[in-house]
Amino acid sequence: MSSWFYILRLRSGSLYCGSTRDHTRRYEEHFCGTGCRTTNLDPPEAVVYEEEYETYREAFHREEQIKGWTRRKKEALISGNYTELKCLSKRRKPRKTK
Repeated sequence: MSSWFYILRLRSGSLYCGSTRDHTRRYEEHFCGTGCRTTNLDPPEAVVYEEEYETYREAFHREEQIKGWTRRKKEALISGNYTELKCLSKRRKPRKTK
């Protein structure tokens, strides 16, 4: 059964990341104000990005990954600017070795 990772742009301009097994139902919940506290207080204006996965586990993993990204990196993903996304993905500090 398919699952989705998605990004909503909220009225305040914030980005909301989520994952679901039923994107039609979940989007309706968000837009009606029953989806979650965040989208009830700051309603969504649009679904700006989505990816389909074979399992919910994969979609949820992607949600957790992207939630940790900077806004600039999320915007590059949304706009399809993969050159900038690649640049923003480069590690800025070398890892400490033990």
